[in-house]
Amino acid sequence: MDSALIPQGVKRCPFPQFALWIGFLSIFMLWAVVAAGVAWIKGLNTTNLNDYFGFGAWITADLAVIALGGGAFFTGFMRYILGIEDFKHILNFAVIIGFVCYSSALVILGLDVGQPLRSWFIFWHANVHSMLTEVAFCISCYFTVLTIEYIPLVLENRQLDKIPLVHNFSHNLHRIMAVFAATGAFLSFFHQGSLGGTVGVLFGRPFGFREHFAIWPTAFFLFIISAMACGPCFTILVTRITELITRKKLVKQNVIAKLAKVSGWLMVAYLALKMIDTVYWAMVTLPNMGVSVMDMYPESPFTIWILIAELGFCGAIPAIILITEKGRNNNFLLVPATILSCFGAILNRYVMTVQTLALPVLPFDKFVNYIPNWVEWVTSLAPFVYLALLISLSYRYLPVFPQEKELNP
Repeated sequence: MDSALIPQGVKRCPFPQFALWIGFLSIFMLWAVVAAGVAWIKGLNTTNLNDYFGFGAWITADLAVIALGGGAFFTGFMRYILGIEDFKHILNFAVIIGFVCYSSALVILGLDVGQPLRSWFIFWHANVHSMLTEVAFCISCYFTVLTIEYIPLVLENRQLDKIPLVHNFSHNLHRIMAVFAATGAFLSFFHQGSLGGTVGVLFGRPFGFREHFAIWPTAFFLFIISAMACGPCFTILVTRITELITRKKLVKQNVIAKLAKVSGWLMVAYLALKMIDTVYWAMVTLPNMGVSVMDMYPESPFTIWILIAELGFCGAIPAIILITEKGRNNNFLLVPATILSCFGAILNRYVMTVQTLALPVLPFDKFVNYIPNWVEWVTSLAPFVYLALLISLSYRYLPVFPQEKELNP
């Protein structure tokens, strides 16, 4: 039925099977639309957000998908700016993942604001003293850049490419893509950092507060390096999942291994800086504020084990696997390593958002825990279903993987 739209020289599953899969994903997306409608129509009181937790599951999900989408800007930076040719074979896929992550982030922000019709206030009545203003500007602009990077891939559809005007336009966009990659890297570096800096400047919240390096809190730099490390891991993980579902080899092992190696050494750098930052925070910053490090981990689920899980299980273990040649070339080790790396980034965003707010900061305050309700859960998980949906459509109708024909003769 749709064979004329499928890229030439590759095989895809029968259309009824594909339609059933898309229908299954669409049901969940419809559920997410209903949940978003409930939040917008009835207000944020339909969630478990309250005066203690103005930030919760949505901001955690927002920070997480932005970090996981970091593979797009960093892969583009390595391909176009550093000139690493091997990464051109996975760049299309990284752009799709980044496009989904950043469009999801904008929708989640619309939910968390509660009045999306007033979202233009961010730009028209910008608070120039707020790092969140810079974040809003950079995310919006970088999403535009990702859209521009995704357009040439869409225009390479088998039927669209036959139109001379479309073919020439797509070809010319490819020629200037380095400009957009450089712009995207610049924008992404700053908003990744400012997301960490927003928490790092909260002097009244000892768990999140960090000392400054130059004019930025150290969390500014840690968020950037964290996204640079876990973003490529998420790209590798989704690539391997796609290969498993399609039962095809889509990217050569040397490309995956090189990306894993870069990610691994970035993770080593992140862990080293994070440990230095944590020790200084525990030994100097917190005592100067009149509290101890164990005050920051009072009871479940926020015990010291959550820090051990982030830095040890989800940090050191995947880093060791990724920097060793045998580890990153072994799928039985590589896939768990990328899962742990991604979960570590999500865990970091969770504690910097929820744990920061859960801990009491005044004598009459109490420890308050927070569990999202169904509206928050459904809409926070929707980006991953949306990712599966767009990848499915792109893989079927667009030439996403340049090496697919070679690897699957």
